[in-house]
Amino acid sequence: MNQLVENSTELLKKLIATPSFSEKENKSAQILQDFFEDQNIPIERHKNNIWATNKYFDTNKPTILLNSHHDTVKPNSGYSRDPFTPVIEDGKLFGLGSNDAGGPLTSLIATFIHFYEQKDLTYNLIFAASAEEEISGDGGLVSILNKIPKIDCAIIGEPTQMHMAVAEKGLMVLDCTAKGVSGHVAHNEGENAIFKAMKDIEWFRNYEFPEESQTLGPVKMTVSKIKAGEKHNMVPDTCGYTVDVRSTDIYTNQDILKLIRKHVYSSIHPRSTRLNSSSIPLDHPIVESGTALGLEQYGSPTLSDQALLSVPSLKIGPGNSARSHTADEFIRLDEIEKGIEIYIQLLDSAITNNQSTDNK
Repeated sequence: MNQLVENSTELLKKLIATPSFSEKENKSAQILQDFFEDQNIPIERHKNNIWATNKYFDTNKPTILLNSHHDTVKPNSGYSRDPFTPVIEDGKLFGLGSNDAGGPLTSLIATFIHFYEQKDLTYNLIFAASAEEEISGDGGLVSILNKIPKIDCAIIGEPTQMHMAVAEKGLMVLDCTAKGVSGHVAHNEGENAIFKAMKDIEWFRNYEFPEESQTLGPVKMTVSKIKAGEKHNMVPDTCGYTVDVRSTDIYTNQDILKLIRKHVYSSIHPRSTRLNSSSIPLDHPIVESGTALGLEQYGSPTLSDQALLSVPSLKIGPGNSARSHTADEFIRLDEIEKGIEIYIQLLDSAITNNQSTDNK
């Protein structure tokens, strides 16, 4: 265990020191590729995604995907230290991407290495380090799902304090436009698009969906951007605004889109409808293993690559989601150690009980 933790920490330091913004992760992908090659583990690579299978991979066994991402957002202006200089202080490793999702990523790598050469697994393991997670990009995990072997379930590494996110909300971003008629403000002319948009925005603010998810709560809609007008003396004929929609397992994104269009005046253009809510059955063997270990369950309000999968998936990892994308991001070293320990225990339990992880 000490060696796994040490290797994970040193790898994470290298990743922190290497800028890996979404769509520009080629250097961090190379670091990961070199790491696996140093461990004598064959890997495959597509764009900036890399993956490996356990040494005794058997197509007759069910397969678990271990996945996390190595891209990061850009550092915000609030940093008081160099985001690309890994520093350990008081048991905390500081640096951009340390918490989201470097800690979960390197902990899953350690877990994969722990099981890599075991012959007695009742399942296969695939480890995948994916790119473009922060932007849900086409060059990320979705681009390799048809290249890796068929999977039966997945563990997604994100900072959850090692609680089990048995469901997570989906995401749909809407670009909306209210149309009016331009005119001079000094005369009683035109139709102000801002006023029309305001009525729709008020609906987004107050509407409550009839059904609420037991694990994820209500659908959440937030107007997050607005733009209208060019001149102070002209009635604006268009008002554009953006709505962030967090969907649940009760409604698909398509269901929500259809309902919104029935209630608002504005034209609605979704950027994507593919990022639906995702979940795992509570009686799934992986969840039962975690429950036996005393791990808490919850519904996650944040999105991950879990949304791209069509198989049951559990989101769990060291670190705290509240630290993600914040200034002076960090992860505690004991969180990494605990993460590796619990990941191994989760999978060990499946071996001991000879449990299958296919869709129960």
